[in-house]
Amino acid sequence: MGTTEDIARLEQDLRELIIKYEQYFFGIEKREPVRLLDEVERQVRRYQNVSITNTRDRFRYDSAVAALNVHRQKWTRINRLIEEGKYERERFRMTLNQEKKPARQAPVSNGEEMERVYQQYLTARRACNLPVNNVTREALFKAIEKQKPAILSKYGAKEVDLVVVIEEGKPRVKARQKLSKR
Repeated sequence: MGTTEDIARLEQDLRELIIKYEQYFFGIEKREPVRLLDEVERQVRRYQNVSITNTRDRFRYDSAVAALNVHRQKWTRINRLIEEGKYERERFRMTLNQEKKPARQAPVSNGEEMERVYQQYLTARRACNLPVNNVTREALFKAIEKQKPAILSKYGAKEVDLVVVIEEGKPRVKARQKLSKR
């Protein structure tokens, strides 16, 4: 192979490497493409100390090397952020996937039942000698609404009964499948 073909191969492998790393960061690829990275670095080292006389080929080679260096720094930074748990794209993707999950719109309970559950929850907290001044209706209703898709899918029902029980000295709101009236 000649220099022109080798540089074209280097550019092609570099594009493929960039795509593989993006797929890795999105979670499509399970492993980091280190073999392809090693091959691209080997191709770069092959012409590192060789004088390329064709100006066009020299420019293409230098551009490919510069692009590899920029991307390698970016990949190192992103890998470090992933290890530290601070990678924003992962968080964005996770929240996006959570929003895409279809939630059944059936009600867990009506407003009167929610008020009854709230009053039972306060009574149970007092019985356990736990403070009740920091418990608000909105917080309890929000927690129940947050769990609504999981509750409905667990029971496979359109509605469930909510009951307050004390487990291990703490009050808990439990969902029980409503019995069908015949």
